[in-house]
Amino acid sequence: MKAWLTAGLAALLTGFQQSPEYSIEAIRYAVVPQFPLSVLVADAPPDEKVDIALVIWLIREGDRSILLDAGFHREGWLERFGVEEYLRPDSAVRLAGVSPDDVTDVIVSHAHWDHMGGIDLFPNATIWIQRQEYEYYTGAAWQEGGRHGGIDPEDILNLVRFNTEGRVRLVDGDDVKILPGIRAYTGARHTFASQYITVAGDPTYVLASDNCYMYLNLELRSPVATFTPEDRPASLAALDRMIALAGTPDRIVPGHDVQQFERFATNGRVARIK
Repeated sequence: MKAWLTAGLAALLTGFQQSPEYSIEAIRYAVVPQFPLSVLVADAPPDEKVDIALVIWLIREGDRSILLDAGFHREGWLERFGVEEYLRPDSAVRLAGVSPDDVTDVIVSHAHWDHMGGIDLFPNATIWIQRQEYEYYTGAAWQEGGRHGGIDPEDILNLVRFNTEGRVRLVDGDDVKILPGIRAYTGARHTFASQYITVAGDPTYVLASDNCYMYLNLELRSPVATFTPEDRPASLAALDRMIALAGTPDRIVPGHDVQQFERFATNGRVARIK
């Protein structure tokens, strides 16, 4: 084989093997105090309550600033859930040194109000969401027999508008590359078609969002709330898969556990995961 062809193939293979070495930060933009633990961890004592964090995750390398989830900013949800210590997500990312205008991508784990409600705060970002999640909540969810609990109609209108502007990318299913070093996974249905991601590097982390609410879900192998009760076995299977993907439960970051701001070095509202 000619030398130039051999060298070219070697360079190509090396390019496939290398992933960006991202930093990962959790940004706590609010707290919901005294939330029932039984809603988060199946079979937990019904009278036990915990404070939960409302979080967005910032993933950075070079000139790319990626958010997993975008928080929310509509006042009705503040009152409904008794949200405290609230800081609007576009202000929260500034605590990590990022302008909201410089956020390049927002990966939406699922369409609930506290995860997708801030997509309009990041005007230059490309929005990534599972195709089935997009199709269900822009259509059948609002028809007779549909389910749209926790979904804000204004968020859906923004999502559709951004799609007409060419800013939405629909992710087709499980184990899909979204961006270099970042893959999306499905399995359990926290919403109609929720997703979680892996961030490759040394080491790899799983950012679970609400596909794993709390560290207790992992420790007790207890499922999260799902789209239907029949999905609970799939939720357990997803937890096992996350452990396999991360290599250890310690590298899985749950969606609402305040402990992520205790286990990792934290400056104010920002925890440095990696």
